[in-house]
Amino acid sequence: MAGTLNKVMLIGHLGDEVKMHYFDGGNSIGRFPIATNESYTNKQTGEKVTNTEWHNVVVRNKLAEICEKYLSKGDKVYCEGRIKTRQWEQDGQKRYTTEIHIVDMTFLSTKKAPESSAPATSPEQQPSVNTDKPVEENDDVPF
Repeated sequence: MAGTLNKVMLIGHLGDEVKMHYFDGGNSIGRFPIATNESYTNKQTGEKVTNTEWHNVVVRNKLAEICEKYLSKGDKVYCEGRIKTRQWEQDGQKRYTTEIHIVDMTFLSTKKAPESSAPATSPEQQPSVNTDKPVEENDDVPF
């Protein structure tokens, strides 16, 4: 492979509500943690062990607003994005954080119902949001 690839795919549960920050000019950013679990059985004790990994997720602009509107703590989501590491200095010490910058997301389960009085939709009907690619409509599709 000639190039490089920075791609992350996660399926996990929100660990907190979406925290939003709005900027001048209408841009916005949302941040929330996602938990993923790994389970296995300890061969020596026979005990089931579950390890939880926490991921700092960042969404921007329209996707951030959609996440704020429809997602809440505990909801299950599928996310695609890329890893990004930031560093800054605080009190004379260098600090680092690793974030997952999301470009595509599918809500697998949500507790918040859409604005209508209808019940929450099934996972197949949940919105899928992709901010990386333009939406194209083509009525000439043969199926």
